[in-house]
Amino acid sequence: MDWSIAEVARISGVTARTLRHYDEIGLLPPARIGANGHRYYEDRQLLLLQQILVLRALGVGLPEIGRILSEQVAEVDALRGHHRRLLAERDRLDALAGTVFRTIVELEQSGKDGRPMTINRPENLFEGVQPSQYEENMRDFPELAEEVGRRAATMSQADAEAGHRERTAQMIRLAELMAAGHRADAEPVQAEIGAQYGALTELRAVSAEEYRAIGRSCVDNEAWRAAYEAITPGLAAYQRDAIDAYATSRLS
Repeated sequence: MDWSIAEVARISGVTARTLRHYDEIGLLPPARIGANGHRYYEDRQLLLLQQILVLRALGVGLPEIGRILSEQVAEVDALRGHHRRLLAERDRLDALAGTVFRTIVELEQSGKDGRPMTINRPENLFEGVQPSQYEENMRDFPELAEEVGRRAATMSQADAEAGHRERTAQMIRLAELMAAGHRADAEPVQAEIGAQYGALTELRAVSAEEYRAIGRSCVDNEAWRAAYEAITPGLAAYQRDAIDAYATSRLS
């Protein structure tokens, strides 16, 4: 039995355009091309597509997926490997969900008590979080991403984790300012944003417009927004507005 590209798109949720792209790069050629020029897929291709989608869900890039598939590993063995990865990812997400929940409880309690959030065990904030995800989320700013990658290549694991802790601490400090009722353009908030800008400019010069674009990405970039909203709802937009105010008053 075979399926047309439209049928495969329907049952897999992958667009026909993506399937054509997978064919063009040699990742997933169809079983045959009909007289009408349409692509048709058989069981073997559906199994390969499943592997591709599982690996994509795990964050593996297309070139690496091509390498994995070209190793000619038996399907059952390949699926066992994917299953192990999925279980590890499930455990990581479970840990991350617990981390976010603990932070929510702490922030809510500190808001009720009218006191700043106290972090007794800072390592709890980072359980289940992978620092390398920050580099991936810089893809909209290729020059900065290149510099971040260059720095990361020379950093020890301890240094990378310390940098990640500081970035999360910045988000928490901003959440505390927001919870205290400070406007995005208030001086304490702008001082925090200025420190963030200073850290960026240690990598390379950042213009006012580029900094505004980075601020907008806090909301527009799904992964960035999720990270901010995991700390407290509304924090992504607060960061964006604070950056816009800083760029307007300090950089323009």
